[in-house]
Amino acid sequence: MCLSKAYLEKDGERQLVAEDVTAIELTGDILRLKTLFGELKEVEARVREVDFLTHSILLEERQPA
Repeated sequence: MCLSKAYLEKDGERQLVAEDVTAIELTGDILRLKTLFGELKEVEARVREVDFLTHSILLEERQPA
């Protein structure tokens, strides 16, 4: 099974946000990460990169407008 890990890049460092991510839903400025086990993690960020080979999702913080 190909599940992904989501990382948030903040201050030049990557922090693990969620594991076993099965879906991402965009609601306004919020990303909702859904996991295999039914967990839901909401993050105010944008997707910077999705790497299918390493099963990783790189998010970055949204800058205030």
